[in-house]
Amino acid sequence: MFNKILIANRGEIAVRVIRTCKAMGIGTVAVYSEPDFRSVHVIKADEAVLLGGARPSESYLAIDKVIDAALATGCQAIHPGYGFLSENPLFAEKVVAAGLTFIGPPAEVIASMGDKIAAKKLAIIAQVPTVPGHSEPVVSLEEALSAADVVGFPILLKPAAGGGGKGMRIVERIEEMASALKLCQQESLKSFSDDRIFVERYIRKPRHIEIQVIADQHGHVVHLGERECSIQRRYQKIVEESPSCALDPILREKMGTLACELARRAGYVNAGTVEFILDENGEFFFLEMNTRLQVEHPVTELVNSMDLVELQLRIAAGEALPFSQNDIALTGWAMEVRVCAEDPQRGFVPSIGLITRYAAPRGKNVRVDSGFDAGSTVSVYYDPLLAKVITWGENREEARRRMVQALNGYHIEGIFTNIDFANQVLTHPVFIKGELSTDFIPTYLLDEKSRIAPPDEVLTSMATATTLIYHLRENLVQKSLLPLKAKVGVSSASKTHYDYVAKCDDHVFHIRLENKDEDLQWLVRVDEKVYLVTIPPMEFYRRRLKLNIDGEDAFFRLKYSGNFIEAAFCGATSSFEIYNPREWALAGFMPQPVEKATGNMLDCPMPGLVVDVKVKAGERVFRGQELIILESMKMESAVSAPADGVVESVCVQQGDAVETGTVLVHFKKD
Repeated sequence: MFNKILIANRGEIAVRVIRTCKAMGIGTVAVYSEPDFRSVHVIKADEAVLLGGARPSESYLAIDKVIDAALATGCQAIHPGYGFLSENPLFAEKVVAAGLTFIGPPAEVIASMGDKIAAKKLAIIAQVPTVPGHSEPVVSLEEALSAADVVGFPILLKPAAGGGGKGMRIVERIEEMASALKLCQQESLKSFSDDRIFVERYIRKPRHIEIQVIADQHGHVVHLGERECSIQRRYQKIVEESPSCALDPILREKMGTLACELARRAGYVNAGTVEFILDENGEFFFLEMNTRLQVEHPVTELVNSMDLVELQLRIAAGEALPFSQNDIALTGWAMEVRVCAEDPQRGFVPSIGLITRYAAPRGKNVRVDSGFDAGSTVSVYYDPLLAKVITWGENREEARRRMVQALNGYHIEGIFTNIDFANQVLTHPVFIKGELSTDFIPTYLLDEKSRIAPPDEVLTSMATATTLIYHLRENLVQKSLLPLKAKVGVSSASKTHYDYVAKCDDHVFHIRLENKDEDLQWLVRVDEKVYLVTIPPMEFYRRRLKLNIDGEDAFFRLKYSGNFIEAAFCGATSSFEIYNPREWALAGFMPQPVEKATGNMLDCPMPGLVVDVKVKAGERVFRGQELIILESMKMESAVSAPADGVVESVCVQQGDAVETGTVLVHFKKD
């Protein structure tokens, strides 16, 4: 076994690998860029080496620097994690040429399976069903249109050398092809140094099913069951689970056997994932093979009771697999949520900045893999993934409920996150039924017609929490004034109950609080319902609140502003305004807020780097026309004209770093 390894990555995966290495007694060396000098993975590693500047090309993608760092620190092997250099065959080749062990498959396998065209041809040889499409990559608009004419719309453009959803575009009509192909090629070239694109039929409402395979150097290949990764936005997975409620034992064995056969034919070694899409008729098609550890590997670990990183290390050291296919048995159910630095309320635009408060959930069968903490900085240069929350239960519903509670208790301030959005997914009736597809988010959470309001019991719980906390905080202030009141002869009899009105949008809750045990236990009447609520000592001033309501624990995240309290619970985020009865009687006479005009400006929707300016002063533009191309967190996005008009001035140029709200373009007022 190795004595010391270098981890060529950052964030939560670097921390994850370090954890296993420490348990195995293996020394670890972290690498980092200048902005990451205080990152968690740097602190937790035994040693750390600075690679260079903020841009990945100056640090995490600098192959020679990474290998030199491993040699200089006496490492015997390099673990690539996922992303960055993990699926770069040149990197794997150079690692081996330097006398080091690459903890992953051979370079030639990475090259063949990383090329989607070659992988698809190998899948056909292995008799694995594939999605109908054009067999060769396209490099020009004419070739793409010709391929689309054969395949038929809608089509999917996919980078031949890529993964992780980067550079992929759905094209519904011929008129969209030119713009989609150009953006796809630009993203692919930037992410994978390869602008070849292939065309295949877009299958509507598929489920995304992937099989975890693992192979040693002695010819043994097994699969560890499946993961369902259908909950996605922009091809980026958000919620994953294992097993999938769409597979029965027969289908699971069939898909697993074919995945192993594909791995054997490829000469695969180490951990890898064969991805499929499953259509509404139960037919499955090969999608791609990821030649690395997947982000979602923890759900497989929990249902198999094994450590995949440990297996990777042992296989790379030449050990044989300690089990056969017959030894594999899935136990219980596991779910994972990716916690990302993004704002779902604004189209999932990236969120950067300093994390000012951080408290991760804890509890039985709750695991958090995180690369960030209070004081960490989220940069525009890297992936938005902050952490992963993983839960296990005896069945799917137990794992789901445990995840909802865990996310309720996850508290991050200073940046926006998708925590509450993920809880909206988990608490949606369609998700609870297990009726999943990759169209779930656009259909049920982004479409205004399909979106559902939070359940009444969720709003009632939030009204209870906010009113109780408002009362206790106000009571704390009153108690601090008691000595002063005594001096001037003011006194009042203690009350047995307190009445309030809590307003949230169009919902109005009439609430009566009755104290049972010195601010710790209360009878709370919300309209006609009565609850027994217990508050743990010293909880009422915190931003992360735990209550016990009728015997069940509930976690809330709160923000305070006078008699306004914003609460987040079970995916709902709402602001409650608390009144006493007299204030409520006067509330109708209070002035209403007036919306601010936006003016003739195009503001930047997200932090990022300007990679292209497609307009100039004096030019007439039309609504929806792409004006500025931004790169943020490894993805390119177009900022379009909000209306028809004439450009008065362009305020940015290529290479500029911009923040959310930066003015990009001024339009003439007429």
